[in-house]
Amino acid sequence: MKKIDAKEMDFTALNAAIREADGPCCVENCLGQRFIGAGMKEPDIEIFGIPGNALGAYLAGAQITVRGNAQDAVGDTMNDGSIVIHGSVGDAVGYAMRGGEIYVRGNAGYRAGIHMKEYREKKPVLVIGGCAGSFLGEYQAGGLILVLALGAGERPPVSNFPCTGMHGGRMVLRKDAAGVKFPAGVNCRQATPEDMESLSPYIRKFAALFDYDGEALLADRYTVITPDSRNPYKQMYVAN
Repeated sequence: MKKIDAKEMDFTALNAAIREADGPCCVENCLGQRFIGAGMKEPDIEIFGIPGNALGAYLAGAQITVRGNAQDAVGDTMNDGSIVIHGSVGDAVGYAMRGGEIYVRGNAGYRAGIHMKEYREKKPVLVIGGCAGSFLGEYQAGGLILVLALGAGERPPVSNFPCTGMHGGRMVLRKDAAGVKFPAGVNCRQATPEDMESLSPYIRKFAALFDYDGEALLADRYTVITPDSRNPYKQMYVAN
């Protein structure tokens, strides 16, 4: 694995060095460089430090692992591949995500998973191990957002205004959703055995990545939120 010391590099030089690597690379002393891995199909990248905004934007197949926290817009409009964050992330993780998987061990900021969408076999997945800030899944059109709320105590898994404008996909919360106010355009229900079967691969993968007990997580109760209409705005219009 090629080692790249990012201490004296700006983001342009760092990305050039990653692209020139002949195989997987390890980035050390990362501190705020933006756009790392943007649009890349390869190589796989392991990062020590804190990458800047838009980590893995438009990612096309590479695997990115961060041994720490990450800033805003992780996985912005990513198409394929995976991003694993061993800390927490800032705002807008998974913005307009179209494919691939993002796993966050800790918390996520505001507007995680907004504008997520899916097409045929492309179904993006965002798993947040801690809690999420306000506007989670705003305008969600597809894919899966899963919030495990580990270590949350009495704190709700998500803050204000989740699912605003949601018209596709699923949001799933571990723990009861008591205290979480959802908009009128969505349905909330307890997860069925069929739901848990579909969630199992992602929960098990999260557990394996971050050293949790997957069986214990699968034994918990989950709440599933889905839109109740393909057009959540239809009540705003008058038919001619």
